[in-house]
Amino acid sequence: MPNLAERMGHAKSSTIMMIADKAKQLKAEGRDIISFSVGVPNFLPAEHVYQAARESLNKDSGQYLPGRGEDVLINAYLMRLEENGFHDYKKANIATGIGAKHLLFTLLYALLNEGDELLFAAPFWTTYRDISDLIGAKAVMMNCPAEQNYKLTPEQLEAAITPKSKVLLFNNPSNPTGMVYSEAEVKALGDMLERHDLWIISDDIYNRMVFDGIGFHHLLKTNPALRDRIIMLDSISKSYGMPGWRVGMMAGPEAIATAVVTLNSNSITNIPAVVGAAAAAAIAGPQDFSDIMCVEFAKKRNEVMWVMSQIEQVICPRPQGAFYAFPDISAIYGRSHNGVVITNDVVFAEQLLESKGVAVVPGGAFGEPRAIRISYACKPADLTEGLKRFKAFFDEIV
Repeated sequence: MPNLAERMGHAKSSTIMMIADKAKQLKAEGRDIISFSVGVPNFLPAEHVYQAARESLNKDSGQYLPGRGEDVLINAYLMRLEENGFHDYKKANIATGIGAKHLLFTLLYALLNEGDELLFAAPFWTTYRDISDLIGAKAVMMNCPAEQNYKLTPEQLEAAITPKSKVLLFNNPSNPTGMVYSEAEVKALGDMLERHDLWIISDDIYNRMVFDGIGFHHLLKTNPALRDRIIMLDSISKSYGMPGWRVGMMAGPEAIATAVVTLNSNSITNIPAVVGAAAAAAIAGPQDFSDIMCVEFAKKRNEVMWVMSQIEQVICPRPQGAFYAFPDISAIYGRSHNGVVITNDVVFAEQLLESKGVAVVPGGAFGEPRAIRISYACKPADLTEGLKRFKAFFDEIV
C-alpha cells in the first residue's frame, strides 16, 4: 500500500474536540458529565435567521455560487464593517469561507512559504500551530504567562521578529484566555508594527463579546497606517450562536481577498446559499439577542472568577471577553488527589474528569501547560454545578 503524504506526519486532531468527544462518550455511557471543554455558545440564533434560511431554501436554484460569497452576505458584512468604523471597504476586499478556521488555513497557505515565520502569542488557539506545521511554516510562539495577564508586549514582539518573519496572528479577545487588550495596549503594539513589514491577521471573532464597558479596540483604528497589511477575520459562530453553520468572513487588501477566492475555486467552490442567507440575516439584522447573551456571559464570568478566588492554589487573570477562563493550576503539580499524583495539566484534566465528571482542556494544547481552559458557554445550572465540583477537587488535594 502506498504511504500517506509526509505532511500528514504533522497533522494532529484537535485536542479540544478529542476532550469534548470523550465527555460525550462518557455521558452516553451513563456518567454524570459536565463539559467545560468546547467553546459552543449555549444559545441559538434569533428567529429571523431561520426565516431567512427557509426563504433561501424555497427559492433554491441548485447552482454553483460565487466563490467570494453571494452579494447578500458580502453587503451585510460591508454594512457591519462600516457601522463598526471600518470605512472604505469594497466587495473586492471581502471573501468568505467555511468558517473562520477554513479562512485562516487559506490565508496562511496564501501568505507563507515553507520556512517563513508565523508569529503569535502563547497561550494561543490550537489551530494556529497546527496549520503552521501542516504548511511547513515555522511557528514562533511568544510566551505570555499569567504573571503578565497572558498579553503580548511590544518588546516581546519586536524581540521575536527576524528577517524570516512574515505574518503576525493577533487574537483579541483571546481564545483561550478571555483576555482583552486595552486601547493603549493595542496602540503600543501597532506603533511597533509600523516599523516592521509584516502581514497582520487580526482574529476578531469574539469582538462582540467584551465585558465591563472596556470596549473593543482594533489595530486598524489605533494605527490606520497599517491598513494595507491588516487582514480582519470574523465569523458567525460565537456572536450569533451559529458554530455549526460554518461561515467565516475576511476583509483586507484586494490582492489577499482575490487569493482566497482563487483558492476557494479549487477547494470549497462556494458556501451554500442557505447558509449564506442565514449568515447575512444574522449580521445585518437586529443585534439585540447577541447583546443580551454578552450580558449573560459577563454574569457567568463573574461566577467563575468568584469560585477561582476561593481556591488558593489557582492564579486566574480576570478575563474581560469571549467565554473562557484560563486558570494556572501548576501550584498543585507534584501533589496528590485520591492517590494520583498530579504531575501536569493532562493528568489534572484526566483526574478531574474521572473523579468529578468535569471536562476541561489541558493548557498544553494552547502552549501553556501550567494552566487549563474552562469554557463557561454552557447552561447556567451546569456551570454552577461544574464549578462546585471543580472546587471540591482542589479541596481534596493533599
